[in-house]
Amino acid sequence: MVTSILLAVLAVLVLWTAFSSVRVVNQVERGIVFRFGRAQKEVRQPGLSFLVPFADRMTKVNVQIVTMPIPTQEGITRDNVSVRVDAVVYFRVQDPLRAAIEVQDYLFAVEQVAQTSLRSIIGKSELDDLLSNREELHRGLALMIDSPALGWGIHIDRVEIKDVQLPETMKRSMSRQAEAERERRARVITADGEFQAAQKLADASAIMAETPAALQLRLLQTVVEVAAEKTTTLIMPLPVELLRFFDRVGGAAEARTGAGTAEQATAERETAGRETAGRETAGREVPGREEAAPVEAARREGAAELPSLDEPREVLPPPSVTPAESRPEPGGAKARLM
Repeated sequence: MVTSILLAVLAVLVLWTAFSSVRVVNQVERGIVFRFGRAQKEVRQPGLSFLVPFADRMTKVNVQIVTMPIPTQEGITRDNVSVRVDAVVYFRVQDPLRAAIEVQDYLFAVEQVAQTSLRSIIGKSELDDLLSNREELHRGLALMIDSPALGWGIHIDRVEIKDVQLPETMKRSMSRQAEAERERRARVITADGEFQAAQKLADASAIMAETPAALQLRLLQTVVEVAAEKTTTLIMPLPVELLRFFDRVGGAAEARTGAGTAEQATAERETAGRETAGRETAGREVPGREEAAPVEAARREGAAELPSLDEPREVLPPPSVTPAESRPEPGGAKARLM
């Protein structure tokens, strides 16, 4: 009876020892065995792992990628702007043995290194880099965190900046700057459109000047477009070609009238010149006042009988006077009058 009880107790102890020496390692874990406090170089892979009872102790290390948010860090950029930046770190354990031995808590260690590296990168960068050039900052931040983490058996996959919080005054300033930039672009685009439109209109006017029919066709096209609206009253103007015809006809008539007036004025001037020459010649032939009295009376009688300038008449050229005849002789005027 006692023997059977002892055998039963021994069997229970053997079973308990057997079960306690067997460990199950999950797929996402790696096992580190410490035998009498000394770490074994062999890393236990996923599956069943047998340990020496009362001598071995196993620590499991997760090898999945860990997503660790970095708390918001406040700093001053290189261009003296106060900002608040938060980020996130993606890493995984590459060497489970070193992660279990070299550092007490690798999660806490990575978090602290990430915070200090983020503060350092804020002080070295400008505000524009934090807002627009983040890819380069991500690479620099990952390199700063990865340098000490390699000694702990940890690989940094990537680091990304999540948000950059700016002061309210800086936000308003940036908003005004963006608005001014957009207004400048709008004005430039409008001016460019006006320039192109003016250039096209100049080309079209040159073509219409060379081809007058094009202007008439354009007028008709405009009339067709306006006539499409039924609620509009259309008043058709005179064709441009008809106005030009009237202009040409009126110009030719004015030219002919001007030519006739010029010829008539020339004829009148010639007639007046001939009459003046005849009077001067007659005046030269009268030597004295007493002898010229009968001549002047006859001249007045003849002037009364002369027709008016408005009536048509034949104008004879003045008689030619020789130098001998032009000299007055004593008694010559009386002889001629007799």
